[in-house]
Amino acid sequence: MTTPADISSIAPRDKAEILAQALPYIRKFHGKTMVIKYGGNAMTDPALQQDFAEDVVLLKLVGINPVVVHGGGPQIETLLKRLGKQGQFIQGMRVTDPETMEVVEWVLAGEVQQDIVGLINQAGGKAVGLTGRDGAMIRARKLRMTDQKDPNLEHDVGQVGDIVSIDPAVVKALQDDQFIPVVSPIGFGEHNESYNINADVVAARLATVLQAEKLLMLTNIRGVLDKDMQLLTELTPQRIDELVQDGTISGGMIPKIAGALDAAKSGVNAVHIIDGRVPHALLLEVLGNEPFGTMIKS
Repeated sequence: MTTPADISSIAPRDKAEILAQALPYIRKFHGKTMVIKYGGNAMTDPALQQDFAEDVVLLKLVGINPVVVHGGGPQIETLLKRLGKQGQFIQGMRVTDPETMEVVEWVLAGEVQQDIVGLINQAGGKAVGLTGRDGAMIRARKLRMTDQKDPNLEHDVGQVGDIVSIDPAVVKALQDDQFIPVVSPIGFGEHNESYNINADVVAARLATVLQAEKLLMLTNIRGVLDKDMQLLTELTPQRIDELVQDGTISGGMIPKIAGALDAAKSGVNAVHIIDGRVPHALLLEVLGNEPFGTMIKS
């Protein structure tokens, strides 16, 4: 990992060259929206948390509009265990009974979101935390989950939500005032009930509604890997189907890939799954010219 001492030892001419190489990308993406799904190690490692916050602030300062959508699975799991409750998953989705929903709201809309907002503000940005209730942003209904192997079988996963609609007005208003929106993936139903929604799905749908230039999904792996653990730098719909069928893409990666593909098909110019364990992963992807992670193509 690069330390401040390492950076200070770079010659001024080399620093200028690095900035010059970033200039075409700054020009290309100026004024554009980028939706960032923030999760994995990048959320739990203090050094990576700081790198992420600095990256988001820098993107905003050079005229790019970042929108952060975060998860919080490990933090939810920790609190559930403290309460003596065992988390359960079906096809990558957390089963959410009313008690679990209370924990999800407390962790996502409280502890995790405020940590992220604080880090971004500390790095010099102006972040604002939102849930799907704010500005009536994310309307949802109960998710009907069909079994992957038996289409006649349906799983009840409790208060897990399927997005009905997203109204991005509050996000756009914040962007116009130079704020950085930080969104918790919680929606609300027609009877004001809360729904836990997969953060990858929220990020993908929000990117589509905002017609974002990029959707960037931070993960705990280098990208999508094949059975030989080799990085797949590009994925098409046909290749994704093959990887799901042979079990290479499974569990929590399924909603991530499905959301990414939907966004790519719906007008988001670039969808990348990148390694959040790499320091300054966001800047490397946005302002660099080396292929990074897996790109989803429509």
